[in-house]
Amino acid sequence: MLNENSKIKKIVLAYSGGLDTSVILKWLQDNYQCEIVTFTADIGQGEEVGPVREKAELLGVKEVFIEDLKEEFVKDFVFPMFRANALYEGIYLLGTSIARPLIAKRQIEIANITGSDAVSHGATGKGNDQVRFELGYYSLKPNIRVISPWREWKLSSRTNLIKYAEENQIKVPKDKRGEAPFSVDANLLHISAEGKILEDPWIEPEEFIYSRTISPFEAPNKTTEITLEFLKGDPVSLNGKDLSPAKMLHELNVLGGENGIGRIDLVENRFVGMKSRGVYETPGGTILFHMRRAIESITLDRGAAHLKDELMPKYASLIYNGFWFSPEREMLQSAIDKSQKNVSGTVRAKLYKGNVIITGRKSPLSLYNESLVTFEEGNADYNHSDAEGFIKLNALRLRVKKMIENSKKSTT
Repeated sequence: MLNENSKIKKIVLAYSGGLDTSVILKWLQDNYQCEIVTFTADIGQGEEVGPVREKAELLGVKEVFIEDLKEEFVKDFVFPMFRANALYEGIYLLGTSIARPLIAKRQIEIANITGSDAVSHGATGKGNDQVRFELGYYSLKPNIRVISPWREWKLSSRTNLIKYAEENQIKVPKDKRGEAPFSVDANLLHISAEGKILEDPWIEPEEFIYSRTISPFEAPNKTTEITLEFLKGDPVSLNGKDLSPAKMLHELNVLGGENGIGRIDLVENRFVGMKSRGVYETPGGTILFHMRRAIESITLDRGAAHLKDELMPKYASLIYNGFWFSPEREMLQSAIDKSQKNVSGTVRAKLYKGNVIITGRKSPLSLYNESLVTFEEGNADYNHSDAEGFIKLNALRLRVKKMIENSKKSTT
């Protein structure tokens, strides 16, 4: 069983090399008097991760793990999620949410490799990420000790954080002095901006907040035509070129960014109970979402497609709330993956000033039958007169209801 009072011997810290996690690293050393292992995941955040090793070693860390997880991130987390067409509260493509289970998974694996008995993260006590990380930890290693510095220390402001850093010879980036304009989180799927100048939901985000997309108003006055080939629900070829999952998403990001695609400004309901305003950019994911829906429209049976849409909000909430490793998410994933068996084919679209305009879709497994839907002389398999009985059967309960209402009126 978990013994909260036993002395911790070694901690694996999810370490970005930024101010917050550098302060956390030193704080853990000071307060827990044990060895710290750092783990940095390269999941396409767009920042150089090389200097992280030097920063960790300067603080006395002997075991530094820096790993390129971009392919695993897209193949095993992003693509499975997209097979569900997942949107949280109808708009959010879950860019931050889906990265946390991968980081938690690898952190626990490193804890096992290094003999660590605790893990730590830099998520604050107000957000969703603390929940996502820790649900992941406990799902994979029930007896792991979890340390959340933001819930323990007294460094309650950025000013105190900077003071602590300077007292301990931790380099403070110039742009971190004073109040940062907003908080940024990034990976290969998306980049988010939250907090500070964005906390008032009435204030329009200024253009400097965006970094992955050009403004739709400034995007080219011409369309960019692309084709995506899908195999069992996942994109495998872009404009006739086969690409790995991570390279596929990267190329879609470039195309989306150049055409002002994928910006959203939303107020969402956090799992911990409060509302928060975020400005997100998901250029490649937005293209993929719309083009996936297009290939499903001709390859998925109506019942399967509608059931998927009914299950999607539950699936999206599970991911948003940190339940990636839960049995119910895995159960839903099995059903969703089963539905993708015949979701193969090609979709064509035009990208234009923030829009993804579907212009064609085809598949050798298409359920679309032109001879059935044509207004010209059609297929003998469909008899127009059959519709009369179909309509009357579906109208029966409506007719009975109205007849009873009319009968009651006539007696009053």
